Amino acid sequence: MDLALLRTFITVHRAGSFTRAAQLLGLSQPAVTGQIRSLERQVGRPLFLRLPRGVAPTSVGDELAHKVAPHLDALLEIAENDLADESGSRTLHLIGPPSFTALRALPALAALAAEGLSLRVALSRADEDGLAGLAAGHHDLCIGTLRSRDRLLAATPLWDEEQVLIASPGWQERTGGPQAVRAGGPDVLRDVPVISFDEELPLLSHYWLAVFDTRSTHVPAIVVPDLRAVLLAVIAGAGMAVLPRYMCCDALSSGVAVALIDPPVPPLRTYFLSVRAGTLALPHIARAHDRLLRAAAAW
Repeated sequence: MDLALLRTFITVHRAGSFTRAAQLLGLSQPAVTGQIRSLERQVGRPLFLRLPRGVAPTSVGDELAHKVAPHLDALLEIAENDLADESGSRTLHLIGPPSFTALRALPALAALAAEGLSLRVALSRADEDGLAGLAAGHHDLCIGTLRSRDRLLAATPLWDEEQVLIASPGWQERTGGPQAVRAGGPDVLRDVPVISFDEELPLLSHYWLAVFDTRSTHVPAIVVPDLRAVLLAVIAGAGMAVLPRYMCCDALSSGVAVALIDPPVPPLRTYFLSVRAGTLALPHIARAHDRLLRAAAAW
């Protein structure tokens, strides 16, 4: 069988559509369709079922993909390893949430940049947008809190982010501190203004359900689409906010912000590192992927 046909077949199998596979391969959709038909003639059986949206592999297609994919990925890795010494001069396209990418991911990748790897970073608060861009080939790595079920993408747990409910010391005095909140529950915090990066209060809503086992009824007093700005507003005394501990640990240590409650089990939010299936055979993507996972162990 022609290796080019098999490569197209595996891309379609992973992508779930001829259109998507054509974008990833840099081919026209008719060319992809023609190659799959040619391979089906060689195999003597249909490899995909045509659906209203995309395609689904037949049992024969799944069996062929299971047999072929590891070997094609290995061949790509062998070919790319010849360029391993030059992988530092390649460009890595990363997408992730603004604050986490700025404060965690980029410092972890700094050494690779110093070795010559070029970085192009896109920031997005919507996990769906990042994963869609990754699947379309616009990005090489995607960091987010959503694990995609797309067969084209592979996700690895990267880090569990601890959430903290913080305010300025003045608000702690008004509410009575963690002991009063533990005793009185969320009603103690009913009149404290809320600062958020989003009108829907995703972090606060998750925190209320996890810690108080009830839904928040708060309406945000301040909405600013930057968690670092949220932290500064909290320090200035504007109200309370739920923030990742890594963002506010210095403020908590210095006393300019305090935790309104310290639950026995703090709410966590898991970040995933996603990549297109097969692309870890590319040395520059594999190095960045490995560097992030190693760095996360020390966060």
